Amino acid sequence: MKYLNQLEPNELIDNFLAHPPQDFSAWLSEDGVPIFSAKFDLLTTADDDFRHKVQKLPFYNKWRRYLQPHTCFVGATVSEYALLTDNVDANQLAEHLKAAYAKQYPFFIVKDIPVASPLLNEKDNHYSMDFISSLKENGFIEVEGQALAWVPIDFANMDEVFLRFSYSRRKNFRRKLRSREKLNINVLHSGDDCFFDDTVLDEYYQLYLNVYQQSEIHFDLLTKPFFTQLLQCKIQNAHIVTYHYNDRLVGFNICFVVNNMLVDKYIGMVYPQARELNLYFVSWFVNLEYALQQGFSHYIAGWTDPEVKASLGAKFTFTKHLVYIRNPLLRTVLRRFIGHFESDKEKVT
Repeated sequence: MKYLNQLEPNELIDNFLAHPPQDFSAWLSEDGVPIFSAKFDLLTTADDDFRHKVQKLPFYNKWRRYLQPHTCFVGATVSEYALLTDNVDANQLAEHLKAAYAKQYPFFIVKDIPVASPLLNEKDNHYSMDFISSLKENGFIEVEGQALAWVPIDFANMDEVFLRFSYSRRKNFRRKLRSREKLNINVLHSGDDCFFDDTVLDEYYQLYLNVYQQSEIHFDLLTKPFFTQLLQCKIQNAHIVTYHYNDRLVGFNICFVVNNMLVDKYIGMVYPQARELNLYFVSWFVNLEYALQQGFSHYIAGWTDPEVKASLGAKFTFTKHLVYIRNPLLRTVLRRFIGHFESDKEKVT
């Protein structure tokens, strides 16, 4: 692994740097950690009530652009955590990053720093905590991050999983899982011959776009070149679970295996068929079953939909974002509103 806190193959990070999301720029800092910049809507991670109040303010559509500054980030949108390096100590890294970027951008954000993550080793967790302390000493504001869902594969069969829920929940789960009988489910791998067919690549990318376009939050739109490299790179060995209904591809999950953990990264679906087939729900249990069959220790299910994943039995580990605001007056004002950007923990605890 190239970086501390890394739960992805090196090739995925390299792909992000070579093919950043649409309208993003990405590069490595002098110390060798991934950096990207993009226009960022400051309301993206605000709680619903606060966001709606702001949007109802007079002339919001005229001044909303001031809430979308060009922002610099430490991290990568394809990684679960901020990717750091021990080539320098945590205090030096914090100072170097601030010196390089804090004056260039109105907002400078170190995103998704893990806090005592059960998915990382002691070295990574210790460095991350030192890094958080160093950033705060350098004037960064600490903000609660998102909830990363994960499930330990500590069961011998799927019946054990269902027994962890109430009778009524089990009954509801089994009802929804009946649609699995209508699906043809297979596991492909990146680099398979089919992914060198332009028609297949177009189909997979369109399914990804379907999910992106129906999402409430739009941040990083992966590009077609990124997706092509993702599907064609054999070395990274992506596990691609496909769902066909009536011989038509209606969904997929793209996962990676890192440190004997199944890391679920990308999903694509065809609507409305995916909803009618309860595909999100079905894929959750298919992934758990696949992780069990392959002898993996954990299933890592990503950041989105924490409330739904909590209802499906996920555990959560949290992160911190550290934010540097260039304008000192704005820095003072925004400190008062930090609580409105800490919503994930409330949803799952």
